[in-house]
Amino acid sequence: MPDSSFSLPVKSASALERQLAVQRTRRPADPLLSLVVPVFNEEDSIEIFLKSVEPFLEQAGLRFEIVFVNDGSRDDTLARLLDCSVLDTRIRVVNLSRNFGKEAALTAGIDHARGDILIPMDIDLQDPPDLFGPFIDRWREGYDIVYGVRSARTWDTMSKRLSARWFYWAFNTMSPVRIPPNVGDFRLVDRRAVEVLRQLPERNRFMKGLFAWVGFNAIGVPYERPQRAAGSTKFDLWRLWNFALDGVASFSTVPLRASFYGGLAIAAVAVLYALFIIGRVLIFGIDTPGYASLLIAVLSLGAIQLVSIGIIGEYLGRLFLEVKGRPIYVVENVYEEGADGGPKA
Repeated sequence: MPDSSFSLPVKSASALERQLAVQRTRRPADPLLSLVVPVFNEEDSIEIFLKSVEPFLEQAGLRFEIVFVNDGSRDDTLARLLDCSVLDTRIRVVNLSRNFGKEAALTAGIDHARGDILIPMDIDLQDPPDLFGPFIDRWREGYDIVYGVRSARTWDTMSKRLSARWFYWAFNTMSPVRIPPNVGDFRLVDRRAVEVLRQLPERNRFMKGLFAWVGFNAIGVPYERPQRAAGSTKFDLWRLWNFALDGVASFSTVPLRASFYGGLAIAAVAVLYALFIIGRVLIFGIDTPGYASLLIAVLSLGAIQLVSIGIIGEYLGRLFLEVKGRPIYVVENVYEEGADGGPKA
């Protein structure tokens, strides 16, 4: 059933139904499904993943390919992926020249996928493959993006659940682009939305926001997030914090405006306090200033200035990276059937 806890900008029912009806007529009868899977040091998860997802892919009755993106793994991940591609020609391996991060790896997978529909997912199976069927059903109804909504996160720690709730609230409060709460990268994306994603050149990638930015008709499918099948998460608290900063800085200028309005408010308080001191001196005579109040004022203003400079620095640093125009990722090679995939990189 569709998720009702969050809704993107609402269209009238008649307008939405007309759009869905048009898209239903354009859906291919035998689409190619591309499963995009970024991996980093996941040698123990590959076999478990394939054994779990392939039955659901075959049950869906669609032609499919699995595009693994090796994000500079330092274990035997690449070797095992190549062995799997020899055994199954539907498996392709995009090998990046080094570790570029999950967002860049996901971008590489989207760029190299050939499918009419794409499903990005993690290899740890916390994105359950039994949602492939409901995703495809919603797509056949005419929706261009079908995202999974984590209705229950039993296996996440309390701190992670609270920090996630805070992040989604903060992001949607500050950004004009709203993202559904408790939604990750696990979703089905139609080819026409994929083509728009491929036109977005920014180096600081926040894919959840980019998926929402492209628009199109989207709907949620709730699911209970299971325990990780194998391996361990590569995202610690520090990486999650930096990931949240990237998301906010990529889609909102509210922190810059907040520092500006904060400065105006403090300046107004300072002017009022100065007028109060002047009036008190004129009425009661010269007053000896207090060192405590002076010290507090200096330290407070200094702290606010440093925070403001830090906020400006975050945006300036991202602007610095964008201006250099370096590629989002570098592909060492694309391997099919365990061999060199030729000029596809």
